[in-house]
Amino acid sequence: MSSLQFHNDLDRLTDVLPDKVRRYITYEKMDDVIEIVLDIGRTPEIRHAGGKIEYLGNDFVVEDDINYITSRIQEFTSDNRSGIPGTLHRISAIRNRQGKIIGLTCRIGRVVTGTIACIKDICLMNKSILFLGRPGVGKTTKLREISRLVADELAKRVVIVDTSNEIAGDGDTPHPAIGHARRMQVTQPEFQKDIMIEAVENHTPEVIVVDEIGTEAEAQAARTIAERGVMLIATAHGNSLENLIKNPTLSDLVGGIQSVTLGDDEAKRRASQKTVLEREKQPTFDVVIEILDRNTLAVYKDTAEAVDYILRGWPIRPEIRKVDKTYETPQELKEEPTIADIPKEINKLEQKLEHNTDSLKFSFSREKYVEDMKKGFKKIYLYAVSRTIVEKVIERLDLNAEITRSIEDADIVIAHKNFIKGGAKVLSVANDYRLQIFYVKTNSMAQIQKVLKEALDIVETSETLCGYYDDAERALDEAKAAINKILAGEKDVELTPQNQHIRKLQHELVEQHNMMSKSIGEGNNRHLKIVGGKDFHN
Repeated sequence: MSSLQFHNDLDRLTDVLPDKVRRYITYEKMDDVIEIVLDIGRTPEIRHAGGKIEYLGNDFVVEDDINYITSRIQEFTSDNRSGIPGTLHRISAIRNRQGKIIGLTCRIGRVVTGTIACIKDICLMNKSILFLGRPGVGKTTKLREISRLVADELAKRVVIVDTSNEIAGDGDTPHPAIGHARRMQVTQPEFQKDIMIEAVENHTPEVIVVDEIGTEAEAQAARTIAERGVMLIATAHGNSLENLIKNPTLSDLVGGIQSVTLGDDEAKRRASQKTVLEREKQPTFDVVIEILDRNTLAVYKDTAEAVDYILRGWPIRPEIRKVDKTYETPQELKEEPTIADIPKEINKLEQKLEHNTDSLKFSFSREKYVEDMKKGFKKIYLYAVSRTIVEKVIERLDLNAEITRSIEDADIVIAHKNFIKGGAKVLSVANDYRLQIFYVKTNSMAQIQKVLKEALDIVETSETLCGYYDDAERALDEAKAAINKILAGEKDVELTPQNQHIRKLQHELVEQHNMMSKSIGEGNNRHLKIVGGKDFHN
C-alpha cells in the first residue's frame, strides 16, 4: 500500500474516534501500530507491533466516547465485529453481561506486500495450502496477497469467503488489495460453511480462500471443496501441525486420526505398542505452512507424509523459509505425474516395499527421508566423545554439520564404545528416534575423523575431501607414533611434509600430549619437528 493510501485509510479511522484520542494520533506514530484500545474507566492505549503500549493522555474513556464511535460505524455482527467501508480496519466490541458495549478494539488494517515471495513457488503448484500460526502473526495478510497473486498473475477464478470482512475490508466494494479476486460476505459467522459450499456450487471458482476454519462443519466443507478439485487456501486455529493433529475438531483437515490395533507380528516389526494412532484418510490440504513469526515460515510440502511421521514418532523437520528470500521450485516438482504414469509409480513403490520387509520404518517415504537427510545438514549428538575435538574437526574441514545437546534434535549419534555398553539409555532413545549410532574406540583426533567420515558419507559425496581425510589420518598416525618415540626417550622427531591444514591438526595433537612442535622447511618440504618441552627452542 502506498503511503498516501495508508494515510487516507487512517483518516477514515480517526474520523470515527473521539477528540481525546484523535489529537494524539500522527502518521509517524502509526507505522508499526497494531491496534487502538478503548475500555471504559481506563486511558486509551496504542499497541505497537513490538509489544510496546503507549497511553494517550490522562483522561479516562467514558460511555459517551464509546457511543461516539458506535454511532459512526455499522452495526456489530453476532461475532461483535464491525468495520469501516473501503478500508481494512476492523473494530471489535467487548460487552458486559447485559450486552452493553464497554470496550472497543480498533485493529489497524494495512496492505503489506512481499510477504509471500518466499512461498510463491508453492502457490504456483496448484496445491491446497493451510496456514497455521498464532493471532497477529500475519495469516490474513498472506491470504490477501495470495488472492491477488493467483487472480491477477495466474488469471484464475478466485472467490474469497470473507466472514469477518478482514481480507477484503468492509463495504460492498472489496479493497483493491485483493486484485481481481471476488469476495462473498457472510452475514453471520456460523454460516461460513454454507457460503463455502455455495461459492463452489454457484460461482465455478478455481480457487477458494477462507480465513479461520474453526469448526468441524467448516472442516467438512473444506474437504468437500477439495474433493471437487478446487484449490483451497485457508487458515486454521492452531500454532503448529502437531497441535492441529491433536485437535479432534480440526484434525480432519490433515487426514483425521484413528486408533488401530496391530497384530503381534506387525507390532514387532514396527517396534511399537499394539494400539497405535494412524492417519485415517488423505489430507484436505496438500501443504501446511506454519507462520513462526512475521519473517519466518516452516513449510511441510507433503502433509500426508508429515502427519505419518509425527504419529509414528519419527523425526520430521519442515523446510524453513525467510520472507526476505526467494525460492525456486525444483524442476521435478513442477511436472505433475499423468494418469498414464500412475501404474508405473505404483509398480516402483511395490518393488521397493518388497525389498524392505524388515519394518515399516524402512518404507518408501522413510527411505526417501533418510536419503534426503544424508545429502543435507546433519546435527550430531555426542555420548562420551570429546566435544572439543569434534568441533575442531568440523571447523577445520568445513563440514556440513554441527553438534547438538538434544538427542531429539539429532540426525546421528556418535558414542564412545567403552562407555555405552550395558544398555545405556541413549541407545533406547536413539532407537525410538530411528537414529544411526556410530562408535569411536578412543577420543583421538584420528579416530574421531575416521568415524565422522563414515557418519557423513564423505566417501560418496566428495573424492577430494575423502582423500584429504585419508591423508590427515595417516599424518596424525605418524604424529602419534612420533609422540610415542619422544616419550620413549628420543630427543626429537621430524615428520614427513604436509600441507598447512594437516600440519595444524598435527600441532594440536602434539599440544594435547603436552609436547611442543614447530614447522620447518620451505614450500612443499615444510613439515613438523616434535621435541621434548625442555629441548624446544625457536
